[in-house]
Formats: sequence, structure tokens, C-alpha cells
Amino acid sequence: MAQAISGTRLLDPAVIDEPYAFYNDLRADAPVWEVPSSGIFTVATFQLLAEAAGRVEDFSSNINCLLYRDTDGMPRRLPFGDAGVQALATADPPMHALHRDTVFPELVAKRMVALEPDIVEIAEDCVGRAVNEGSVDFMATIGNVVPITMISRLIGFRDSDLDQLLNAAFDSTAMLGSTLSYDELVALVARVGEIQEWLSRQLAEAMTEPTNDLIGAVAQGVKSEAFSESEATAILHTLLSAGGESTTSLLGNAVRILAEHRELQNGLRENPELIPMFVEEALRLEPPFRYHMRYAPKDTALGGVKITAGATVLLLWGSANRDPAMFDQPEAIDLNRKVPRRHVAFGRGIHHCVGAPLARVEARNVLSVLLNRTSDITLDPQRPPGWANSLMVRRHAELPVRLVAS
Repeated sequence: MAQAISGTRLLDPAVIDEPYAFYNDLRADAPVWEVPSSGIFTVATFQLLAEAAGRVEDFSSNINCLLYRDTDGMPRRLPFGDAGVQALATADPPMHALHRDTVFPELVAKRMVALEPDIVEIAEDCVGRAVNEGSVDFMATIGNVVPITMISRLIGFRDSDLDQLLNAAFDSTAMLGSTLSYDELVALVARVGEIQEWLSRQLAEAMTEPTNDLIGAVAQGVKSEAFSESEATAILHTLLSAGGESTTSLLGNAVRILAEHRELQNGLRENPELIPMFVEEALRLEPPFRYHMRYAPKDTALGGVKITAGATVLLLWGSANRDPAMFDQPEAIDLNRKVPRRHVAFGRGIHHCVGAPLARVEARNVLSVLLNRTSDITLDPQRPPGWANSLMVRRHAELPVRLVAS
């Protein structure tokens, strides 16, 4: 049945906006699917995704290409060979462990605790202004603002322009969005070089004036020769893009779900202790990152399908999270799931997202403030939500909502 699936479906604009029927077809007919004549494979079931994520020697994170959409609507690869820097999310063992150990303790320990009051303060300010206006684009007023502010503070950037950082975060994930034309992708890669230069300057300042924050930890990693300056800059770029994108997407998706389910939002107002459970369901149903890319350095196989050396493999987290073999009633919101964090919204295995704790604490606090300050949240009937044009991220570019003050 795999041959019956057209290669153009992967990047069909309608599928980009609503991918779940396509995911159903993949899980049923082609759990491991070779996109015809492309050298690209997708993995769609929870079990096979978990297996692939654990086989790091067969499915390397050292990506060596970007994807674009050709004039026929097919995905094609733009190779960059050894030009890319392998750091953190794109590093394999043992380098990955070295990078992660440098940043992870700083990310999840005292800095997280120290920043939570700031999250609440910013959320109160943004939500207060949005409620006063009544009808707003949630993304522009809250969903984009809180995460980029917090990731900038967490990393420790100096004199940062938040709009510039947000655009840089979105540009970084757009490179992996797979929906641009060849010319658009090449132009985007050139533009992303500008933020790389800015990050290099930020790193240089942190190396001359040590700070007790995440960029200070990365600078210390360079001084101790744990990694090079180029690898350090790539780590900072990864943290910026993932930290800005993941929570932004999560917040927008969660609020849209609330706006579509009045009983759910009322139930959470009455039982705010269930908000963390709702966050997990929002992550499962609409994971911020729908896929991550892997590279096959040698001939291998998965799910009985031969994967040739040099192939590009897309791990479809968004499909795995709705796999009925793993989740009862996978399309439903269930605040009583026995293992609420079984989903793979933040990846799986050694590359489980280091920013997951930050995304959860931001989402929990923003949603708590929003629900407390409102009595009703609805979509604007005159302006439907819009999605970012990306195979990778599941983010609302616009989310017009109407808020009624409590």
C-alpha cells in the first residue's frame, strides 16, 4: 500500500495545515514510508519511532541536508555535507553528552526556580492588557512575547532586541520547515547567518566577562575546551530557536483548544490543579515540533523496510502522539491518562528536549493567569486561526481570540 501514497502529500498545503488524516494513512499503510524517488523516509508509529530514537548508530542526529519543495510539490534535499556544525540537538554520542552536560544542569536547576516569578509577572502584564482590549491576536500579545522574553533571560543575552530574537528563532526552524522553494531556502540560510554573528559577539562578551547564567556556562565550556567557539554558538542558536519556538507553539495550541471547548476551560477554572494535565494533553495532541530529522550513515532497516546509506529519515512525533496502539481515544482530551507524559512531544531518547521543563512551567503559569483573569475565551468568528507554513513546527502564526474578563 505504500506505493499508493503520493509523494506530494507530505508537503501538500492542506496536509501541512491538517496532517492527521495523512498520519492515519501512514500508520495504517506505511509505518515506514519511502517518499518516492527522494531518498527521504518517514516513520509514523510510536513503537517504530521509539526504536529509531534508540538506535543512534543507525539513525544519526548529524543532519547533512535541508529539505525544500520543488516545483512539482515534492520534497527534495539540499545537501550541505560537512559544512554544518554538530552541536547538542544535532550531535551524536559522545559529543552529545558533553554538550548536554554543560548546559543541562544550568537549564533545569536554580535558574528555572529563579525565573518562575518573572514568568508570572510577564504573564500578568500581557494577559491584563489583552483582556482590556477584549479582541486580540493571542500570538502577538501573549504567545510570542512570554517565551522569547524568558529564553533571552534564561540564556543571559545582553541588550537583546526581542523582536529580532523572535524572528531569528522562527527563521531557524523555518530552515527545517521543508515547505520553501529552493531559492527561498537559500535566501533564508543567508539571513540566518546574521544571527550567528550576533550570537558570536554575545559569546565573546561572556568569555571576557563571566556571568552566572546559561551563556556563562557555555562560555566556560569553550574555555575548558569541552567544545569549540563555533559549536558553542550553534548550541546557543539551538537553545534560542527551540526555547522560543517550542513554548510559543505550545501556548497557542493550548489556547486554541481551550477556545474550542468551553466546558474544558470552565472545568480548569474550577479545578486549576488539572492545568498541568491539560498541558500534557495539548502537547500530545499538537506537539510543537512535528518531526525531527535523522541521517542513515549505513544501510539499515526499520519495520521491515530497507533504508539505504545516506537516506534522510523524518521521525513524525505528531503521528506517534495519536497512535491508537499506544493511546486510548487518541483524538480526545483526557485529563485522567494514567501516564500523561508518555507522549513524544519533546522527542525521545538522548535528544529529549533540554528545554521541556521550561516549556511546561511557562505554559502552566500563562494558562493559570489567563484562565483566572477571564470568564470566557472564544475564537474570533471573523478571523480564523492561521498556521505557520511548516512541516516541522505546529505553530499558529495568528490566533485571533475574544477574551471576557472575569
